[in-house]
Amino acid sequence: MKKLESSLTNMALVLTGVAVIMGGILAFVNHLTEGPINEQKTKALADGIKSVMVCNDLVVAKTDTVKQNDAKGKELTYIIYQIQDAQKKDLGAAVESTTGGFGGDLKVLVGFNPEGKIIGYTLLEHAETPGLGAKADKWFQKGEKGDIIGKDPAEPLTVSKDGGQVDAITASTITSRAFLLAINNAYKAYKATPADAATGATEQNKEE
Repeated sequence: MKKLESSLTNMALVLTGVAVIMGGILAFVNHLTEGPINEQKTKALADGIKSVMVCNDLVVAKTDTVKQNDAKGKELTYIIYQIQDAQKKDLGAAVESTTGGFGGDLKVLVGFNPEGKIIGYTLLEHAETPGLGAKADKWFQKGEKGDIIGKDPAEPLTVSKDGGQVDAITASTITSRAFLLAINNAYKAYKATPADAATGATEQNKEE
């Protein structure tokens, strides 16, 4: 086979061919992994709902989407999972809320009882400095230094440095502020949930 001449045109053709092949391989790998990743996210969300609602045998009776503007006018989207127990008794709701933290977006899932008090929370995603995310997932839990469980965000939760009653994570006031803002916003979205929003019931069983 005749050897290709070493020219700018031939080099460009070779590089283009390599890029196309690599792009095809990456697309194929992405297609293979997309399903398992989505399944993992779905399971993580189901487990998270059980955790923040402190109940294993529950039903997501209704899923609402609420859009609200933050203090800077940016539109934010919240997903509210209205929860019932096995006897169809209203337990409140689990709310997905995202804010900007120190290193990037911080996504929180927080559970509220029907009166609006916090039952539990968990971090779904974060881009904080390694270690800070893990601290935030524990720091504000029941019995910990920044305990917010049982509190009512009708009076917005703020860190003690800003005149509030919640102790910030040591040396991480920015992450603490972002976390509490996500909680406060989740509460507002929960209280603003439209009564006639579209629903989609999904049962969360004890064993999955």
